[in-house]
Amino acid sequence: MFSKILVANRGEIARRVFLACQDLGIRSVAIHSEADADAAWLDAADERYLLPGVTSSETYLNQTAVFQAAKQSGAEAIHPGYGFMSENAGFAQACADHGLVFFGLCPMAIELMGSMARAREIAEAAGVPTIPGVDGATLDEAALQAAADEMGYPVLVKASAGGGGKGMRSVEQASELPEAIRAAKQEAQSAFGDSRILLEKYFTSVHHVEIQVLGDQTGKVLHLFERECSIQRRYLKIVLVSPAPVINDDAVRQAMAKAAVSLAEAVDYVGAGTVEFIADSAGNFYFLEMNTRLQVEHPISELVTGIDLVAWQIRVAAGLPLPMAQADDAQRGHALECRIYAEDPANHFLPSIGTIVQYERPTGAWVRVDDGIATGTAVTPYYDPMLAKIICWGQTREDAIGKMRRALEQTVLVGVTTNISYLLDILQEPAFVAGNTPTSFLDDHMQGWQPEPEDEMLTWGATAVFEALRQGGGGGGKTAVVTNGSAPPDPWLQMSRWRNV
Repeated sequence: MFSKILVANRGEIARRVFLACQDLGIRSVAIHSEADADAAWLDAADERYLLPGVTSSETYLNQTAVFQAAKQSGAEAIHPGYGFMSENAGFAQACADHGLVFFGLCPMAIELMGSMARAREIAEAAGVPTIPGVDGATLDEAALQAAADEMGYPVLVKASAGGGGKGMRSVEQASELPEAIRAAKQEAQSAFGDSRILLEKYFTSVHHVEIQVLGDQTGKVLHLFERECSIQRRYLKIVLVSPAPVINDDAVRQAMAKAAVSLAEAVDYVGAGTVEFIADSAGNFYFLEMNTRLQVEHPISELVTGIDLVAWQIRVAAGLPLPMAQADDAQRGHALECRIYAEDPANHFLPSIGTIVQYERPTGAWVRVDDGIATGTAVTPYYDPMLAKIICWGQTREDAIGKMRRALEQTVLVGVTTNISYLLDILQEPAFVAGNTPTSFLDDHMQGWQPEPEDEMLTWGATAVFEALRQGGGGGGKTAVVTNGSAPPDPWLQMSRWRNV
């Protein structure tokens, strides 16, 4: 087993790995930018090393600086978290060159599965159903136009090396295709250094379902069932559930899981990863891509299976075999994850920056919070605006939804605008409660969303009160807080219910 691991990431995922290291008796090493020098997530690490600069390219993506910190700390391995360099084959190879274990696939497998075109070929060879489409790497615009005409519109143009919605354009009619191709290639080159694209049939009413896989160095690969990630904004997942409500036949669930394991076995998968599909209510499913890393939504799989994915990432990287068999795994109850972002849903989801004046986590049985923030945290424009993830488990879907509603209502997050009210309204949509959540859900139910006027007043009033308290409390006078006509017993945890300040 390792004695010291460096985490080449920040925020809630860095804290998540630090805590797993603590559980295993391993010392953890944090790296951080100047902008993150006072970040709350650093407190969970045993050591910390400053990377000069504030932007991602200067710091967390600076391989030279990362390896220097690894050498100074004496770390034996690097956990990349997700994002940043987690699927960078060059970084994985550089880790090996420096004598460091990388928590992820070997460089060749990362490169193979990082190309959506090559991943598609491997999936087809493994007998995994794939979306009708063509590889645009060797096709000119006229050939792509002909292929789109044959498939029928709408079609999807997407970066071969893509992810996170970058380099992706949906096309409704033939006249839009040339511009979509040019825009996707330009964005793909900027984001991934690779302008190659795929052209695929675009399904307008489908569900996004992914299978969690876990492999060890003996060749054993297990699946840990599925998650549904259909509620997406600009291809970014914001509400996630397990089991997937679109799968109402266990035979379909097993077929999808078997396909995911077959694909993972085809690339000798070691560690935690995800195979993503689109699916419909008739039981049809098609391969989308493979993520050769831990996913942001891994906690809901942990809650329904009882398996600590990060701990097992570390164990299998150290050479330990998975002790469980596939028959030992079971999907118990229901789990939901909601991602809290510093953004304004009422104003085109523009990022919100500032200082978190007050932060209180929700509490209660089967409520988990993964975060890296605290009261006083500065939310800067340099990094992803996700602040926290709330994860809830219940015996039934209705139970899990009820816990999540209460948890979001309990969450106090003042000083920056967040999407909490938006998330609460999603959870209260009858279609969501019924599990009718295709990828078009937000367009179908949340177009033109605006917060209730009282919510805007609450945000303004709460920010003013907390700022006054932070600065000394307004000259010794008392602050009156009224909740439906009476003072709450704990105003910090009743923030979402304040009505007058």
